Amino acid sequence: MRKINLNFVLIAVLLLSSCGLKDIFLPVPVKLAPDDELFSKAEKLYQVESYEKALNAYNEYLSRFPDRPLADAALMKIGASYTALGDYAKARDSYKRLIIEYPDSSFVPDARVERLKTFYNEGKYEELIRRADSVLGEIVSRIHILRTYVLVGDTYIAIGSPLDALHFYILSYEKSKGLEREAVIEKLKEAVVQLDKADIMSIIKYMGYKPPAGMLMYLYGLKRAEAEQYDDAIIMLSDFVDRFPEHHCAVKAKNIIEELSTKSVYSRYTIGCLLPLSGSYKDFGCKALKGIELALGQFCSQGDQQSIKIIIKDTGSDPDVAANAVKELFEEHVAAIIGPIFTVETAALEAQNRGIPIVTITQKDNIADIGDYVFRNFFSPKMQVETIVSYAIEELGLKNFAILYPNENYGKVFMNLFWDEVMAYDGKVVGVESYELDSTDFADPIKKLVGLYYELPEDLKNTDDLIEDEDKSYDFDEVENEIDAEGENEEEEIDKVDEENYREKDEPFNDEPEPIVDFDAIFIPDSPKRAGLIIPQLSFYDVDNVYLFGTNLWRSDILIKMARQYVQNAIMPDIFFAESSSEKVRDFVRTFEKTFMEKPGFIEAVAYDTAMMLFQIVSRPDVRFRSAVKNELMKLSNFQGVTGLTSFDNNGELRKDLYLLKIKGNKFIELK
Repeated sequence: MRKINLNFVLIAVLLLSSCGLKDIFLPVPVKLAPDDELFSKAEKLYQVESYEKALNAYNEYLSRFPDRPLADAALMKIGASYTALGDYAKARDSYKRLIIEYPDSSFVPDARVERLKTFYNEGKYEELIRRADSVLGEIVSRIHILRTYVLVGDTYIAIGSPLDALHFYILSYEKSKGLEREAVIEKLKEAVVQLDKADIMSIIKYMGYKPPAGMLMYLYGLKRAEAEQYDDAIIMLSDFVDRFPEHHCAVKAKNIIEELSTKSVYSRYTIGCLLPLSGSYKDFGCKALKGIELALGQFCSQGDQQSIKIIIKDTGSDPDVAANAVKELFEEHVAAIIGPIFTVETAALEAQNRGIPIVTITQKDNIADIGDYVFRNFFSPKMQVETIVSYAIEELGLKNFAILYPNENYGKVFMNLFWDEVMAYDGKVVGVESYELDSTDFADPIKKLVGLYYELPEDLKNTDDLIEDEDKSYDFDEVENEIDAEGENEEEEIDKVDEENYREKDEPFNDEPEPIVDFDAIFIPDSPKRAGLIIPQLSFYDVDNVYLFGTNLWRSDILIKMARQYVQNAIMPDIFFAESSSEKVRDFVRTFEKTFMEKPGFIEAVAYDTAMMLFQIVSRPDVRFRSAVKNELMKLSNFQGVTGLTSFDNNGELRKDLYLLKIKGNKFIELK
């Protein structure tokens, strides 16, 4: 019997916090006695995790042989089986029965600890903490005390009290040996990473720099290095090496310090810029560069600021060129990168791989998903739609909406986003129609919206096929470029508008039925030129007295010139409004016009804000690593720029309230 109990205890010594009891192996004589044969059967069932059948066998053993030497072992395994099955109350009862009926059993200390652990498994953390002192007062062996300390430490971690957990892990460390200590060190790491430097130093000073103070300092420095908080890591590891030069981790700490020092080899006050200064998108790159240059001039003119240097790379329209430009900027030791505007994916991936914070200026979706060094400071279609729908439903009290959209990716994406957002607000989309890009007569889709085209059969009311290609990729760059080209020839295009699209309202209607305008507003995500053709035709078909909503593309004089009387009070979002009443915006506009002899647009404004926020971050004396630049961008809270308040979420995506603009007369005005 002593051999059996000794095997069990030796195995338990290796377990700090689990109740995974190993099998109790019996000597194998030529023929087993009935009790040993039954116990052996139960053990085999337990070994193959057939816990229900094992329970039956162990219980039969207890029933038939309560006074045999393995009765206490059977109760121990019954408790373990119930634990494996998740029945913690019955497991506790089994352990309690063992303690009461077999008080001299060598399994009693194990039963006390395992019984305590059932409260942890059940999530009854306060109950475990309340009972822990009693258990510690009843056990004397080092291994059982060690297991209990670890268990209580785990419990404090589970309830979010890492400081209390650390106390018990330190007690565990003092009780541990060999492989046990390695397991406890992992527990110490878990607690240390959740504490700040002040807490760690307070504990270490309280301990009088006695063991395991050195280990705590090393672990804290190691975890800060893993979290890319290199300043804290170097400070703590350097202090550790000075205080504990003979510690077995001192050499490792020196190596980490040396490695981290190489990560700081960069020019703190140098910013890289990736912009399309040639090719089809060069106009956008030139606009952004003006915003960055204005920010540089203003920032460096402040007497108490460090001089900032910018290194500009032309990305053209080639993703490979953009990726190579990131490599060049890395070799030139830039602290961070602004851009690109287009060909973003390859540049962002290269910056992430090299650990360079990059703030892109793009509408491309999911760019920030590339990694934690990638940010996006540009408004997305989702942000536009959220701004419109929130205002329409919460401020204007609208409920029913129609969508008229171009049958291409830009229109489909906005249509789907708008529809989803309206539904999220418990509003209704009562009509959705599309039209082809080459259309100039929009009578058919408008008639369909208002019930003048045909009677809609019941079996066509399913809208699933209206949201096809939802996951298809789209490119806003082409749309923006097309709109920019339209602006250069706007007078010529307006003159070519087919006069038939502006037929007089008093033209005979041939006794057609009255239109059914069952929506409060209509959303048209398209260019100002096509919107300028569509909106007057809406009026011709008596779609009056409804709100008109568009995207930021509507922010164009083309729209007003083409359909002035029909677009009054039309509403659209934008990220920048040069006519804003904000004094900060007015100062920016005045300075920009004085410098470049032209009025700034949203590209210039976004680039200006992006540069300013990076200039301010890299100029701080406590920011000495690229990782710190990244961390400061992540922590940025309501940076006050000319495009409004700027923050980034945990994924590096922009958080910003957009402007809402309304057409009044020949102007766009800001909605408060």
